[in-house]
Amino acid sequence: MGEFSKRFYVIKKDREFRYLFKKGNCCPSYGFVCYYRPSSRRRNRCGIVTGKKVGNAVKRNRSRRVIREAFRIFDNELLKETDKRFDFIFVARDKTPSLKSTQILGTMRVKLKPLLTGRNDENAAEKKKTP
Repeated sequence: MGEFSKRFYVIKKDREFRYLFKKGNCCPSYGFVCYYRPSSRRRNRCGIVTGKKVGNAVKRNRSRRVIREAFRIFDNELLKETDKRFDFIFVARDKTPSLKSTQILGTMRVKLKPLLTGRNDENAAEKKKTP
């Protein structure tokens, strides 16, 4: 299989969505809310939820496209960084359609990568130590 054979694996079943909402860890941010949980599968999986509060169909579809593209890049980075695999659910917020995929990707890198790889920034540790 080629490198670009499949973008990423998708969570489709309602039962899996409900399970992640209930048992997963939550990571809110400006553009989205992410629920994640470690998985025993070979690949990371992603599900995207956009409610009617996001806007009309055009805005909801744009939100999904933006999050999907950002996750595609983030997934490749995460596969190289760690051997752990996760299931993700991204819930779009009302600001998501106005953001670019690079902004969403930056948020994923800042918020999610330290949690998933187990790395703590040295700067964050130093900030906690200083009174």
